[in-house]
Amino acid sequence: MKFFVDTAEIDAIAELNDLGMVDGVTTNPSLILKSGRDILEVTKEICDMVDGPVSAEVVATEADAMLEEGKKLAGIAPNIAVKVPLTWAGLKTCKALSSQGTMVNVTLCFSANQALLAAKAGATFISPFIGRLDDLNLDGMDLIGDIRTIYDNYAFSTEILAASIRSVNHMKDAALIGADVATAPPGVIKQMANHVLTEKGLDQFVKDAAKAGIKIV
Repeated sequence: MKFFVDTAEIDAIAELNDLGMVDGVTTNPSLILKSGRDILEVTKEICDMVDGPVSAEVVATEADAMLEEGKKLAGIAPNIAVKVPLTWAGLKTCKALSSQGTMVNVTLCFSANQALLAAKAGATFISPFIGRLDDLNLDGMDLIGDIRTIYDNYAFSTEILAASIRSVNHMKDAALIGADVATAPPGVIKQMANHVLTEKGLDQFVKDAAKAGIKIV
């Protein structure tokens, strides 16, 4: 499973990228606002740092305006994936951009039917939102599983990008079900290394090494 980092914070991306943990980056208007940076400037900086796809989202809601914004965003770098919402206008934009060879990430997906439409429109990525479904007492992983089955049934090339991930359990479950990509905040990815037994075992090793006077360098 590929890891995308869901942030526009350059330092956080760089730290994970140096460890080989970054296969791509996803951003949205809320993350750009949080970064306090100009969208074109920060997106270009991220694209220069990361080899994989960098999702940059349109803010228009009408198809013609979305397409114009999408073309401008795609011009930032070859690894841009233009992010459009799963609306009828977004699907029109997806079809137009994908037909021109531009990667498209169709976001705000909450049903298998929506995911099927996005694949038919040529989406590179479909972004089902796990956490927001969980907020409604629905199991977001059920949606990932449904999409996986449909895409496998018909050999769609659209990649399932599990989004709105809020916990390490979300990461594990998405991997078990077969999501192609998971995008998560840097903190969640770093938390995947934590386990209480690892910490307990390390503490004991350190104490025993001190007692034994073990020195390696």
